[in-house]
Amino acid sequence: MRPTLSMAGLPVCALCLFAFAAGVPSLAQDHHGNDKTAVTTTTTVASETEKKPVALPADSITEGSVVAGGKTIAYKAVAGMLTVGSSDAQDATLGLDGKLLPDSGIDLPAKPEDQPATARIFYTAYFAKGSDTGTRPVVFFYNGGPGSATMYLRMGSMSPVRVLTPDTQHQFGGPYKTVPNQYSLLDTADLVFIDAPGTGYSRVMGKDAFKSFYGIDQDAGAFDRFIRRFLTKYDRWSSPKFLFGESYGTTRDAVLSATLQQHGVDLNGVVLLSQILSFDNSADGSDGNPGTDNGFFLALPSFAATAWYHHKIPNQPAELEPWLHEVEQYSIGDYASALLQGADLDPTKKAAVAAKLESYTGVPQALWLKANLRLTGGEFSKYLQDGSDTTTGRLDSRYEGPHLDPLSASADYDPFTESIEAAFMSAMNTYAHQTLKFGENMTYKSSAREPGWTWDMKHNGPGGGQGSGVNVSADLAYTMKVNPKMHVLLMGGYFDLGTLYFAATYEMKHLPLPTSLQKNISYKFFPTGHMVYVNEDALHGLHDRTAAFIKENEGGGQ
Repeated sequence: MRPTLSMAGLPVCALCLFAFAAGVPSLAQDHHGNDKTAVTTTTTVASETEKKPVALPADSITEGSVVAGGKTIAYKAVAGMLTVGSSDAQDATLGLDGKLLPDSGIDLPAKPEDQPATARIFYTAYFAKGSDTGTRPVVFFYNGGPGSATMYLRMGSMSPVRVLTPDTQHQFGGPYKTVPNQYSLLDTADLVFIDAPGTGYSRVMGKDAFKSFYGIDQDAGAFDRFIRRFLTKYDRWSSPKFLFGESYGTTRDAVLSATLQQHGVDLNGVVLLSQILSFDNSADGSDGNPGTDNGFFLALPSFAATAWYHHKIPNQPAELEPWLHEVEQYSIGDYASALLQGADLDPTKKAAVAAKLESYTGVPQALWLKANLRLTGGEFSKYLQDGSDTTTGRLDSRYEGPHLDPLSASADYDPFTESIEAAFMSAMNTYAHQTLKFGENMTYKSSAREPGWTWDMKHNGPGGGQGSGVNVSADLAYTMKVNPKMHVLLMGGYFDLGTLYFAATYEMKHLPLPTSLQKNISYKFFPTGHMVYVNEDALHGLHDRTAAFIKENEGGGQ
């Protein structure tokens, strides 16, 4: 590993891998890893009466309408919270409001910090009026991080409203504009946007609260319990059910789908947006694991797409996608073969590979040779436009900005995340307070991270034990095998250097599945980045493909 070339310290957004810090992968939509407002595990006790758990805020129910899919849809919006315990056993003692059930037989400790860990999970649910709730699909949305709020999907993708941001540009400061969303998925399904424990208005509390909810398995368990409680509260057990995760949310998709399956919830479908299932397959994952070269050759097509966009390719082809297919074949062919040979690679062959890499990426052959044919995503972002003192975007490499440090060995910030976060944060707060009528005197947190914050990367899934690195592919394969009618839709962007579109495809093609089940997986990629919906044309396509997927599978699939 070359520590000076890592992406540690970069802001993250809620969707994709930057680096490994304190054992935690920093993913896309957790923009700022040093969020000083992150959740704490204790509550100040000022008086005897305050020793009792604070009641949940009341649900706020509002109404609205939106024109989507060519029709006007009247809807009810519910902004509220559900409490989940740290385990199924604890959940059995709690009502939906988080209070102990009368027959629980449990006396709470006097001090809140000594009480069993619970999470109060904030959600926004949109229900179309006049629909049959027994047959109408319901889709659960969440961003990733880990440790990121779901304000990005809620305010940017397929809810009834969206914030307007200029594509590929840094937004001016406020005012920011939120508009009715003609691409809302309410024309097809009811929608539930969930903020992970410790993010948004969601909070964790009680003894060992962090340990109970901040980890791969703990997080999936909390979402599993939330979804089952939601199905009970709104009587939606018979509805067709879909998951929609973005970035680390796709990691959650895999583990959560298996966890729900084990608790009697058959899913109709899972949508994976900007996927990462095996962390060694990220553009920086292999750099910390010598001898594992997947991340390097799987990143090449995204490097090439980025260089094409910025006109760094000699004799640049007019069309992106046909040329990318050529790059993909070279990536898993001659390039992968060269990397796998290690020190046995003939110097002449090595020089030829470096020259080919220059032709695909615009990065000089000499630099490829100096890097031993292995450039990380952070290094590529720094060097692609180095001559013009420009850093290329990470999560959406169409974006660019000035170097912070021209002498750095790797990009030290992401122009994309810095361009969009303020608009989303402003829009979420304004929308929650003024439209949803929720969150007064509460702090909406884009991230759960704070100094010393850690994420438990250990995982024990039903599909098999964890290897040397985080890889939840077996969980998704398990769910698909025991529920062979469940379908999967993988989508992403060509210009995403955080969660690579070709790596995601590679993961799908290598799931431990019978070949016959591969037909249950479909694909759609866009000429955008990690958050494909920041481009309106791509948002339109994202809506149409997701709506078609739901309609194809709301009756149980093929």
